[in-house]
Amino acid sequence: MGHTIYYNISIQKWYEFTKFINRVCSGIGYQLKEENESLIVFPPQKMGVEPLRIKKDGVGFAKTNLIEPEHSIYLLILHSVSSFGSVSVWED
Repeated sequence: MGHTIYYNISIQKWYEFTKFINRVCSGIGYQLKEENESLIVFPPQKMGVEPLRIKKDGVGFAKTNLIEPEHSIYLLILHSVSSFGSVSVWED
């Protein structure tokens, strides 16, 4: 059985957020891709972990299956959104 992180995001300081996430991803060895007012965070190749897609505004989810450290890093990235806008995060 899997485990999923769900989130609702509104980012007011998009440029500043993208700079911050770019720096974080570079530092931890994750790839980052920007497309259509969203960022996609790709962890190192791990089976069972989906990329994290962060939209400027909206809801999303990523299946992590509680695989560490990716699960905890995704939580940290998502909660950091609060410095640039608002976020709510929940899991199942």
